[in-house]
Amino acid sequence: MMMTEEIRDRLSGLAEEDYREFNQKLLPGVKHILGVRLPALRKLAKETARGDFRAYLAEAQKEISGDSSFEEIMIQGLVIGYARMEQEEYRKYLGEFIPRITNWSVCDSCANSYKFMGDDPEYWFSYLKKYENSQKEFETRFMIVSMLNHFTEADHIDEILSICEGIRHDGYYAKMGAAWALQVCYVKFPEKTKDFLENNRMADFIQNKAIQKIRESRCVSREEKEALRGFIRK
Repeated sequence: MMMTEEIRDRLSGLAEEDYREFNQKLLPGVKHILGVRLPALRKLAKETARGDFRAYLAEAQKEISGDSSFEEIMIQGLVIGYARMEQEEYRKYLGEFIPRITNWSVCDSCANSYKFMGDDPEYWFSYLKKYENSQKEFETRFMIVSMLNHFTEADHIDEILSICEGIRHDGYYAKMGAAWALQVCYVKFPEKTKDFLENNRMADFIQNKAIQKIRESRCVSREEKEALRGFIRK
């Protein structure tokens, strides 16, 4: 039996109808949801990554398509994060996987799993920047969510703020990714991010959503939240 077929069978056994219905509400428009919980997906992906993951990823590239289940696509992305390989292999497999991202859940769960980016920050930050002017909504979101997960530190904060300012993609999830990134930047670098929010050329939607998300954070004081109200654009 092919590895992709075995994983498909195991996913079917892990599926829960109630969770499928719940997930469908969170992911409107996403087809072929089985209803497998994320911890179970991570466990299966880690098991696969400890085995012959290269054979699996080669099969996945051929066998997984737009008609495959949401969970199969998630597994492919998670295996990349959990497997141990060289940079150029990561790059190759990411190049095959990223075009398959069509929803925020696969994007965010997989981007969060790519801890290997922290092993060579300059290499991977440069890699992500190739999506800076992408016309594809989830390439843009993948870039910015990867940055907020792995690069919100002193060496990259200025560039992340600049990238957020330059995002012009009109896709909702691309813009919300930038707003989320700015919330993370504010929590870690409040003064620098506050100065940025006070004076930038960012899209009004991203500006206002970023302030909304910052004001929702438990890490931000009541006084700071009140001050940020003044940066909301009409």
